[in-house]
Amino acid sequence: MHAFKDVPRAVWLLAGGGFVNAVVSFTFVFVFVYLTGPRGLGVAEAGLVVGIGGVGLVAGNFTGGWYGDRFGHRRVLLTASALAGAVLLCLPVLPTALLYIALPLAEYASGVIRAANSALVAVTVPEGSRRQAFAVIRCLANGGFTVGPPLGALVATWLSYDWLFVADGVGTLFLAFWTARVVPARGAGRAAVPYGGRDRGGVWRELRARPAVLVLLAAIVVIDIVYRQQYSTFPVYLADQGLDTRAYGLLIAVNGGVILLLELPVALALRRRSPLRVIGSGLLLVGTGYAALLLGAGIATAVAMMVLLSLGEILYKTTATAYVADEAPEHAVGRFQSLYAGASVTGVVLAAPLGGALYAAAPGLLWPVCAVLGAAAGATVLATGARAVREPGRPAHETGSPAPAVVG
Repeated sequence: MHAFKDVPRAVWLLAGGGFVNAVVSFTFVFVFVYLTGPRGLGVAEAGLVVGIGGVGLVAGNFTGGWYGDRFGHRRVLLTASALAGAVLLCLPVLPTALLYIALPLAEYASGVIRAANSALVAVTVPEGSRRQAFAVIRCLANGGFTVGPPLGALVATWLSYDWLFVADGVGTLFLAFWTARVVPARGAGRAAVPYGGRDRGGVWRELRARPAVLVLLAAIVVIDIVYRQQYSTFPVYLADQGLDTRAYGLLIAVNGGVILLLELPVALALRRRSPLRVIGSGLLLVGTGYAALLLGAGIATAVAMMVLLSLGEILYKTTATAYVADEAPEHAVGRFQSLYAGASVTGVVLAAPLGGALYAAAPGLLWPVCAVLGAAAGATVLATGARAVREPGRPAHETGSPAPAVVG
């Protein structure tokens, strides 16, 4: 584990704060039940509120890095955490009509937090250690999310759903306080483009100069729609096959367990490998996971599917986040991270309606389509990585050779 010593202390502390915040960030799991239960909304109306919130989350991911490049990633993370925490604390006492504003606002701020956090890590950690750093962040966050939902169920049962939002709000405010304590106000948190300064190059021009990043972003949009079927159509499929909610809960636990067990060792073992090859292999594994469901309905194939999905997630998510950070020019690190963060949550809005429509029209087609889309996305990224290796003078982080140390 020597390579993890290159991860700055501030990142470990930031990951620790993220773990605490993730433990109490369970409202997204129970918000639909809360709206249809204590709030008394109909299923359609609750779905509309949740859908608008999902749009806010995606929008926050796409814009958080823009704010960070302009005003400083630390400052943006603190502001968004304070805003999200305050809204969540107030949400239980707000009239129902205001939920249409409050929930999307909280989700938008959460998206900004996610993008700003990634950008803050990217500018804190030198190239060559970013995969390990993002693996640490993801591993501890997944640990928190594994503990959170069961704890949230106990809180909702013993106390009330209102306390879920109070706990989430306090946890988000804690994240702001913790970040202010562990991340220096100067240095890593500074804006890459000073306020009032002039951007040295438009982000779209920078992207066009990096076609591999554009290919990756498109592949991530596709795979996220496929990946998030596990949260929408997959439980419906299990119910249709006679497997109850307990089986689905077990499968989600398998996902968390595999990630907690293997995320850090895999990041360490593959840190010298070509990132695009690692990412492409991960996307192929996601597609293969859904292909496993074609072998028949049952708990064995469902477990195999979830294990393959988890392994694919471990390969592509951390590596892709680090690759986009390595590719970004210094003045646009936040915007590049925002583009990746936004692409990586598009499934929040698109997965359920697209997958649900296909499953309703032709249930037998959904998993073959998911498998084909995963294979296509993976093959495209692998082909892009192969071209990058053949081209002379490629940067070290594209070819997989060790990157030079960055001092300062």
